[in-house]
Amino acid sequence: MFSNKFPVKAKDNERDFKAFIGSINVLRAALRHEQAFQQEVVLGVLCIIAIPFLQTSAFESAILIVAVVLVWITELLIPGLEWTIDYISEEAHHYAKIAKDMGNATVMISLIAAVAIWLIILTPYQN
Repeated sequence: MFSNKFPVKAKDNERDFKAFIGSINVLRAALRHEQAFQQEVVLGVLCIIAIPFLQTSAFESAILIVAVVLVWITELLIPGLEWTIDYISEEAHHYAKIAKDMGNATVMISLIAAVAIWLIILTPYQN
């Protein structure tokens, strides 16, 4: 039904490799230029390193890692949203501010969720 409107692009190894390299380059740029992402990566890596020393099950450990990665994902989306809005128009607009603030709210929600997940999983182990 949708094939006429959305043609499927051919996939090959070269295209996949280029997409992988592009993703690595974006991660490197974010680590260099996005201070919030830098801080969250440092804190997240420290949390992930601590997991083997906790008394959590494999499933709980996986959930703790997913909570950290969720924060990284949402933090990576914000610059893309902001750059897209700025590309469309550098003129200050009420809707642009709302869109950027909504993006920032997603990071806040993911941070709150990550902290809550960590507390929920680790609290029973506090004796």
